[in-house]
Amino acid sequence: MSESILSAQHLVKRYGDATVVSDMSFDIAPGECLGVIGPNGAGKTTTIRMCLGLTVPDAGLVTAFGLHMPRDALAIKAQLGVVSQMDTLDPDFSCAENLLVYGRYFGMRDAQIKERIPALLQFASLTHKANAKPGELSGGMKRRLSLARALVNNPRLLLLDEPTTGLDPQARHLMWERLQMLLSEGKSILLTTHFMDEAERLCHRLLVVDHGKKIAEGSPRDLIAQHLEPDVVEVFGTGALGLVESPLKALAARVEVSGETVFFYTLDAKPLMQALVAYPQLRTLHRPANLEDLFLKLTGRQIREDA
Repeated sequence: MSESILSAQHLVKRYGDATVVSDMSFDIAPGECLGVIGPNGAGKTTTIRMCLGLTVPDAGLVTAFGLHMPRDALAIKAQLGVVSQMDTLDPDFSCAENLLVYGRYFGMRDAQIKERIPALLQFASLTHKANAKPGELSGGMKRRLSLARALVNNPRLLLLDEPTTGLDPQARHLMWERLQMLLSEGKSILLTTHFMDEAERLCHRLLVVDHGKKIAEGSPRDLIAQHLEPDVVEVFGTGALGLVESPLKALAARVEVSGETVFFYTLDAKPLMQALVAYPQLRTLHRPANLEDLFLKLTGRQIREDA
């Protein structure tokens, strides 16, 4: 890997007796999108807060652009852009005014900010909403305005905490397109997400975290190849659960159950698909293994109490 734009080494964060981040290490290269995936409560947001200097680690070190966090927090934040989970737009300001006021926090001159505003609104597809207030915008528009606001200081690194949560598919795809544009321009992105298709589409590398620990790291395709069988057959319908202990089990490397669906993970699905012809009442789906399978294998299928 080329020289890191951000490096987190052996981060630890405790709250009382609970260790929410344990020995977390990772690096982000220039122009790279690093994704962090894991269940709710896995430590993703706490990790980002430590990278931002908003939460002080109990152990470990964060460096960015050759500087140390939190000692050089102001100098680091001048080169960061942040989109948080929650909407933090000012409801009393128009879209253009939100960008103007936010730019002032970086010590930018009004003339400098105003020069950037038209391009930022165009990037967010909000030129026609320049004078509208956030309350007049759809959810997708608000998220794009938050992204445009994060770019007002022309940052080298973006930290995005679940940036497309709550958006409909069309709005999510537009956000993905904009993020891919930023990556093509050489910006780096640290992204947390619960959408596995988003992680696979945007991220060059992924960290899988659970219970505050990094449990896997690699490119999406490499992680799938390393941890999963290539073929998955989903079987559902009346009587599907009875297949779990049937002779069909021998045709798969691994069998799992979620609700009323049986998942057969196999190196070659052809014999299994032929055997399932004898069960016309059941419905089947044959597909390649994906990141959702990886996520569930590594972190479990059971709903957590704090989810």
